[in-house]
Amino acid sequence: MRSGMVLGDLRVQKLTRSGGGSSYTILGPDASVVGEADDFLREYDGRGTQKTYAYHLVDHLRWRQREQLTTETITLRDLHRYMGAVGANVAMPFGQPWRTPPKCPYNASALQVTASCLKGFYLHRSGLGVNPALGVALAVRRLPTRADRDRSLLGHTLTSVSANPLAPKSGPSRRHPKMLPDGAAVELLAAVTSARDKLVVTWLSDTALRVGGLAGLHLVDLHLRPDAGCGECKSPHLHVCHRPGNPNEAAAKTKPDWRFRDGVVSGGEIVRVSPAMISSYFEYMTTEYQSFASDHGMLLIQLFGLARGEPWTTDGVRGMLRRAGKKAALPGRIKPHAFRHTFTSAVLDASGGDLLVAKTAGNWSSVKTVDEIYGHPDLHSPEFISALRQVWGEEE
Repeated sequence: MRSGMVLGDLRVQKLTRSGGGSSYTILGPDASVVGEADDFLREYDGRGTQKTYAYHLVDHLRWRQREQLTTETITLRDLHRYMGAVGANVAMPFGQPWRTPPKCPYNASALQVTASCLKGFYLHRSGLGVNPALGVALAVRRLPTRADRDRSLLGHTLTSVSANPLAPKSGPSRRHPKMLPDGAAVELLAAVTSARDKLVVTWLSDTALRVGGLAGLHLVDLHLRPDAGCGECKSPHLHVCHRPGNPNEAAAKTKPDWRFRDGVVSGGEIVRVSPAMISSYFEYMTTEYQSFASDHGMLLIQLFGLARGEPWTTDGVRGMLRRAGKKAALPGRIKPHAFRHTFTSAVLDASGGDLLVAKTAGNWSSVKTVDEIYGHPDLHSPEFISALRQVWGEEE
């Protein structure tokens, strides 16, 4: 617990809707809804952003409480101090770091989210007549960049775009993802013992599935025979469909339209399936799934405990991979998303650097994203070394 905070602190409350979805709000020490936070979060109801903003906002409100500030009295300088307290590089004294290890400081991505959340929250309150001076300070604009013009429908007419004075300065655009250790998939398959766990390792290794998409799969989403009834892919494939009402709360990140008609799923994200994936599926279905599964229709099930046979959660998948990595003596912590990075990088290498192939194989949002993350040369590749030697005059 943070110093200075007591039991009954502000907290995020999850609310389950009648349709199976979830909403998030913030409760005070007396379990009453914090009205100003709830009004802001309602704007994002039904979207994943709401949960993210709720946890970032509650942390800020706790800090504000400690600093004895309110929406009416807080200033732009105070918000910069808060950004410094959670890890941003600010040119001012900001006092004691707010978050303690292992959750401090925020990484670069979390700082960007925090800046967006705070700007949105205080602009929302300013629009209601609360602290209008802060609203003016936050509502700044800047000249558009080429990227801004490219994203806009009528980019050539742009004269200015909205800016965020709280956002930390961005560094180089190229990112370096965390890959799996060399040979990790083979080592993990040797370390796990159940058919379900082998299926998870194989399916993560041979696709760019996210853990939410994998844990959210239903049996009807799997078209593992050629020429499936959906007519959208002749080869074996699966459909990753966003279902906010899954009993294990697993949901796909992206939300393309999908439908279930005449017993056949179509739409969603279509992912090609390897022969090894099909083999692991049939081993799992004819053993553990057949023995324990109930009638929920989801792919991954729990194998032990009172909830045996019920849908397996994303936390369960992460825990299994973490334990398997330790058992296999692999360096670092094995995380599901590392499989996605490793798979996309391998496809890019195998395709000769074809960004479009890598984008399609990994269901990435754009070729630009793939280029920024993976489009860099291998410093040990023969082509790279040969190019350097030619520049150095060692080769003709």
